[in-house]
Amino acid sequence: MSFTVFEQAPARLNRSELAVPGSSARFLEKAAQSNADIVFLDLEDAVAPDEKPKARKNIIEALNDLDWSRKTVSVRINGLDTPFMYRDVVEVLEGAPDKLDLIMIPKVGTAADVYMVDCLVSQIEAATGAKKRIGLEMIIESALGMANIDAIAAASKRNESLHFGVADYAASTKAATVGIGGPNPNYGVLTDTLEDGSRAYHWGDMWHYAIARMVVAARAHGLRPVDGPFGDIKDGEGYSAQARRAMVLGCEGKWAIHPSQIDLANTIFSPSENEVAKARAILDAMEQAKAEGRGAVTLDGKLIDLASIKQAEVLVNKAAQITGG
Repeated sequence: MSFTVFEQAPARLNRSELAVPGSSARFLEKAAQSNADIVFLDLEDAVAPDEKPKARKNIIEALNDLDWSRKTVSVRINGLDTPFMYRDVVEVLEGAPDKLDLIMIPKVGTAADVYMVDCLVSQIEAATGAKKRIGLEMIIESALGMANIDAIAAASKRNESLHFGVADYAASTKAATVGIGGPNPNYGVLTDTLEDGSRAYHWGDMWHYAIARMVVAARAHGLRPVDGPFGDIKDGEGYSAQARRAMVLGCEGKWAIHPSQIDLANTIFSPSENEVAKARAILDAMEQAKAEGRGAVTLDGKLIDLASIKQAEVLVNKAAQITGG
């Protein structure tokens, strides 16, 4: 392991992250009762400009009046290039002190964007005597943000997670697609001619690089990588496929832009009983090998070593986190 080791972000469950428009008091109440691990109360894209002040008021009332004890709660503020951002931070933190866990910063382009929010939050916490330290979530949704992703990930000790905002990222990179997440039939490869004279066409994942790059930056700096939205709320199979590929690449979870996506995310990003059992068997086998002075051992015909322990511990710890054990 390198001598340089970044501090790990707080170990929060982040399998599902539900987006809820701050303009709807009814949706805010439902979100508090949902099964989502994290709820982000939205002041940005889901709220029309004229509705921003009302949405702030709704969120402050919801934070103060509803029971969020089983949830991690975040607020997505407006972008730093808007006239709304500073009021979002000031009014919510002063109006609902110690009720918020995270602030989500959209369209982060440089480390300075994070620094600005960190500075503002720090001053408010000092002025109000807040006891709960606010963490930061950053959405990477532009070419600039992706180019500066490592600096963004390291910009503040408040940083907890990186998220991939696929729609704005597609617009920023001028990608030839109008969907929000999901595959594109034009992104694929044609095989050489097969024996029967035909050629097969294989769709690819046009977002693979972006997700993988985000995961590397997040993990290198001790943060949680989280996949963003999937726009077709009626396509549970499509959502699940995108979530599974994000999970395999190392993401902690995925956004849910509709309540129907919450349980899908929770299931996909939870290790199965069989996976946990195998992980525990690996840990037991390595404990025995250690007692016998061996650094590696075979289990079910497969080599396991110290790297296997780290992989197994990730699954066992996640299972304990989910069950509260």
